[in-house]
Amino acid sequence: MADQNKTVANDGDVDAFVAGIEDDNRRTDAQTLLTLMREVTGEDPTMWGSSIIGFGHQHLRYASGRGLDNFTIGFAPRKTNSVLYVSGGFDEYSDLLPQLGPHSTGKACLYVKRVADVDQDALRAIVSRSFRWIQPDR
Repeated sequence: MADQNKTVANDGDVDAFVAGIEDDNRRTDAQTLLTLMREVTGEDPTMWGSSIIGFGHQHLRYASGRGLDNFTIGFAPRKTNSVLYVSGGFDEYSDLLPQLGPHSTGKACLYVKRVADVDQDALRAIVSRSFRWIQPDR
């Protein structure tokens, strides 16, 4: 079905997924992000697809009428970096991104080569702001 999303929440074991990451640096980064996002969101993580860890839940409706269930904030440990999926567009983080340190951005993705190399306070603030962008009462 063309209208179904490929990446959906599932009952995969998040901690087992993280423990199974072969590269030591990628695994350490994933453990750090998992802990940080658990603390900031107060949510339990959920696997989305085979390699994305999401926190919270949102239902999006596009102008076309198409609906989409998604996580509020999440990340994926990739081969060369960690990808954080954030909300609100990067103009909303213009005060924090210069403080963050080495990173790059896509439309809704923040790419970090090494989580240990970025400013942890700025990273925490980005995660918090993104989560609250969708759920302002949190």
